[in-house]
Amino acid sequence: MTDSPGAPGFLTATRAFYDAIAEDYAAGFRGSYAARPLDRALLRAYAELVGPGRPVADLGCGPGEVTGLLAALGLDVYGLDLSPAMVEIARRENPGLRFEQGSMLELPLPDGALAGVVSWYSSIHTPADRLPALFREYRRVLAPGGHLLLAFQAGDRPRRHDQPWGHPVTLDFQRRDPDHMATLLTDADFTLVSRTIREPDENLGEPVAQAFLFARAR
Repeated sequence: MTDSPGAPGFLTATRAFYDAIAEDYAAGFRGSYAARPLDRALLRAYAELVGPGRPVADLGCGPGEVTGLLAALGLDVYGLDLSPAMVEIARRENPGLRFEQGSMLELPLPDGALAGVVSWYSSIHTPADRLPALFREYRRVLAPGGHLLLAFQAGDRPRRHDQPWGHPVTLDFQRRDPDHMATLLTDADFTLVSRTIREPDENLGEPVAQAFLFARAR
């Protein structure tokens, strides 16, 4: 799948960045959730909220590690990512699970098709003025009562990743204010269920707090 004519430049830049670093990124984060018990607990709580066997999309799934964790928790989950290289790795490392390439802003799903949407650090490359449209798209594909899990770094200044692993690419990772993100979700016809702010873990190299919002589609 390629960009449609006139696609926003941030989509092209994001895809090129992750295509370039895909193998190094996957290797660097492989198995990392073994050292993240609080994050695993949040994913487990989310799976219980949604319910076993219910359809869920892991949007911006990268190499599919979180997708695999959600599947192991009993969800009928598939992954979608903008980067073809990431999708290839996700398929390779998670045999039996479905992964597709595409944009979160134009999901290839009918209205109300899902019981859950997971956006695990995947909205961080969407410009601020596009977030309302992104969250409306999340809401569109959720059935009433369906649950969204939104994870992101808390803060007000982006972090620039310049030539990671020596690759000639650069991309900004946006940090967000949790209160503002909660307001945007409310405006997009969600009801906030839970707001968790985890302090940065120095052992994991985290420079800022991590935010996790649970929201239910009205």
